[in-house]
Amino acid sequence: MLRSFAGAVRIGVVYGGLGYATQIKALRRGVDILIACPGRLEDLIAQVAVSLSATDRVVLDEADRMADMGFMPAVRRLLDQTVPKRQTMLFSATLDGDVAKLTHDYQQNPVRHEVGAETPDITAAHHVFWNIAPVDRPGITAEAVSAVWPAIVFCRTRHRSDRLARQLGKAGIQAAAIHGGRRQSQRTRALADFASGRVQALVATDVAARGIHVDGVASVVHYESPEDHKTYVHRSGRTARGGHGGVVVSLVQPDQVKGLRRLQRQIGLNEPFTTPDANALRDLSRSPAPTNPAATVEAHEIGLHASRHTSRAAPKTHQNHSGRATSGRHKGRPKKGRNRQKASQAHDGGRSWGRNKKTYRPSRTSRSTPNLRNRRSHQLSRAAG
Repeated sequence: MLRSFAGAVRIGVVYGGLGYATQIKALRRGVDILIACPGRLEDLIAQVAVSLSATDRVVLDEADRMADMGFMPAVRRLLDQTVPKRQTMLFSATLDGDVAKLTHDYQQNPVRHEVGAETPDITAAHHVFWNIAPVDRPGITAEAVSAVWPAIVFCRTRHRSDRLARQLGKAGIQAAAIHGGRRQSQRTRALADFASGRVQALVATDVAARGIHVDGVASVVHYESPEDHKTYVHRSGRTARGGHGGVVVSLVQPDQVKGLRRLQRQIGLNEPFTTPDANALRDLSRSPAPTNPAATVEAHEIGLHASRHTSRAAPKTHQNHSGRATSGRHKGRPKKGRNRQKASQAHDGGRSWGRNKKTYRPSRTSRSTPNLRNRRSHQLSRAAG
């Protein structure tokens, strides 16, 4: 986007999750605009790979979210290293608390510009609140995703996100976890698979509520209740974008009813608390789930990066007696020799079981034995002819 507006400028990007060598090499070549997350930028400054002493223009994006995540001390240390008389631009959904203090301390005679409504409009989506028992959450989530997808499911912790992704997989839902605790290659693959339609559900922590932008998300599931109304708004804002509809499902445990009623009043909702009904979600969804939604990165502070190669075909699925697509995952370690190859080929979507990890990874086997035989037979026929 910057290259589209800025023209022929040298742009560098530095964030965690990747090695330092490539980023340092780009910095040594020189950059006009540097996009960075605070932690990695401080690391590079400590390595004397970059200096901010001549920086006279600073843009701080998603300042309110950075404040919520505890990045403000690092942001202040970075601002103190720039030119005192600089131009400081601050983009934020809210200007209260730490953000207001940052404005007071680091901006002189600031001019405030407001774009759009004071609070995001979330009325374009259908909001449902389901009363459930804690033990039923994984199964109900699987039913909700199966009814309306692609879906983003929000959890509060990294551990819960990983666990839920595994539980959804066992229930026949293609799911991937995405959060700051996973390697960059894992995050890239998860986002690319979600963008290409190979993954039905992206299980994310709150950091992804603003970190990524995904077109065509049909539903959002609040697996764990948001900590406040602002988090609810930003989570829910992942669907019903660009004039399209969407569904937002909140799983409500008995002790959370009072807090979620107060949350509804804060954001202007007045929805009843009902029993789970997957068929009702299908009726609320205005259009069938897209097979190839486009995904892009909105912010780099969490180190998420969308792959450009998102044109891979969706995996084949088989139907059980109820007509529901199942994952077909092979959960045992493949046997040696020919059986190992057959087990890998039989698995849906070309995935194989990792020997030392409890996750699935795409198999590198691209040709099956029957195809090779057919190819050899064809070659022999041509030679005979």
